[in-house]
Amino acid sequence: MSKNISNLSGRIGLKNNLFQKISDRSLNSTDDKGIKEIANEYNMGVSTIHGAESFYEFLRPSHREKKAFVCNGSACMCAGTQDSLKKKLKEKLGDNKVGEMFCLGHCYENHAFHYNGENYAGNDINSIDQIIKGEEIKQEKFFSKSFASTSFLMDDNLLNLDQFKSLLQKFINLDKKEIIKSLLDSNLSGRGGAGFPTGLKWDFCSKEKSKKKYVVCNADEGDSGAFSDRYLLEDQPLKVLFGMIICGFVIGSNEGVLYIRGEYPKSIEAINGSINALKSSKLLGENILGTNFSFDLNICIGQGAYICGEETALIASIEGRRAEVDVRPPFPVTEGLYKKPTVVNNVETLAAATGILINGSEKFSSIGNKKSAGTKLVCCDSFFNNPGVYEIDMCTPMKKIINEIGGGFKEPIKALQIGGPLGGVVPIKEVEKLNLDFQEFTAAGFMLGHASIVSIPKDFSMVEYIHHLFEFSAEESCGKCFPGRLGSYRGKEMFDQAINKSKKIPLKLLNELLITMKKGSLCALCGAIPVPIMNILKYFSDEMKSDIVQEN
Repeated sequence: MSKNISNLSGRIGLKNNLFQKISDRSLNSTDDKGIKEIANEYNMGVSTIHGAESFYEFLRPSHREKKAFVCNGSACMCAGTQDSLKKKLKEKLGDNKVGEMFCLGHCYENHAFHYNGENYAGNDINSIDQIIKGEEIKQEKFFSKSFASTSFLMDDNLLNLDQFKSLLQKFINLDKKEIIKSLLDSNLSGRGGAGFPTGLKWDFCSKEKSKKKYVVCNADEGDSGAFSDRYLLEDQPLKVLFGMIICGFVIGSNEGVLYIRGEYPKSIEAINGSINALKSSKLLGENILGTNFSFDLNICIGQGAYICGEETALIASIEGRRAEVDVRPPFPVTEGLYKKPTVVNNVETLAAATGILINGSEKFSSIGNKKSAGTKLVCCDSFFNNPGVYEIDMCTPMKKIINEIGGGFKEPIKALQIGGPLGGVVPIKEVEKLNLDFQEFTAAGFMLGHASIVSIPKDFSMVEYIHHLFEFSAEESCGKCFPGRLGSYRGKEMFDQAINKSKKIPLKLLNELLITMKKGSLCALCGAIPVPIMNILKYFSDEMKSDIVQEN
């Protein structure tokens, strides 16, 4: 069935994208008008369109009735800012007009909320009357700085169209094998968490025989504590777009798409502006710079589904399907978007590829080690004295990142969750033994992932934190596999009962549940959520008091 939907959607393609059409209909209608017309246009059943539509948080009728949405991500939760924020919004807008939305990427200041298509945070709530009136207010920008020995992501080598044109002229006249070799020699691994060698991915796709191929930028950054994609999309958009164009040149594609989460309106605006500028300058489109290379870019706006950070779910979403994870193989490089060979890279990976081509693979590979090479963007949340996003050499001691770059903490912190909701929960005494190294984190039983940092205060209940993680996975699971769909809810129920003191948690049963989810889940969402929970059970067992947990 999914293959048939992919093929039907692919007949029309990205220019009249099915998912965007479903989204536009849903966001601009209070009834089912238009569903049948879309179904007829794409030769699909009405149930298929309705099934896809109902999957996404922002497209549900209950969501569209709300006026404001409070961030319910881990960073804002730990900061303890959201209850009072929600109360203030309800006083202004009404009890039934305020909902919740997952991480808005304002972890550096908290008090985050979404209103009328824009995000607000920090002291913005004090200007709520002006916001409601539609008046523009001054907003704080996240702090950013490179501490890298060579900057690949935060330099000023690609900030205008003249620089872009000059570099594009150079690289689209190179042998494609030279570009692939540069990426392979650099030891660049995917920055989205999976860590697959980028050069290999481009090489594999370039060798596929197909008249049509695609380049997809995964800009669905949804990890709590992370705002590095926001930085790149808003402050370095040309780096990201250059990486996509060069990827298209290398693999033999003439079309790409950026899937940007709807929670990032400023990122969408910045990328759209850059794409239009490139088209106006003839740096996108047919026969770029007088060559036989043609390439165009499109934007697809996500509608509230964390699972779309997983590449096969993201592809399904673009196609207008429910964003469910597909079984692999086949991998996207052989059968991806519309069942055509596709390279899917996340935002930082594409920007890093651009930085490597500008600065040289030797400089990149000389930093860190073979499996954790180059530089990495690291986000420090509001608990740090120096919150912001920083470019840091791989293998830098975490102690240095925390105390020197981050400036230490504003209040006592007992643990850090690094790498988003699926990343490990690392006690402070343990994290200071580690370096910024993917393999080192994994070997210690944690996960570096996106390298976003959420600080857990000393007085925050770890029982509450585990409940939050189960609640998150239950809400965001695509529902395709039993361990993910059922396991998340069973875990949440256990901790509901423990917190309400209605029933103790059998430790043996909890561990069996976590192992089942870890080994049996189809994707990393429900397959990796046991990692931080197991970390908490191991390092904070003293908080799992006898009135919460029983041994059998």
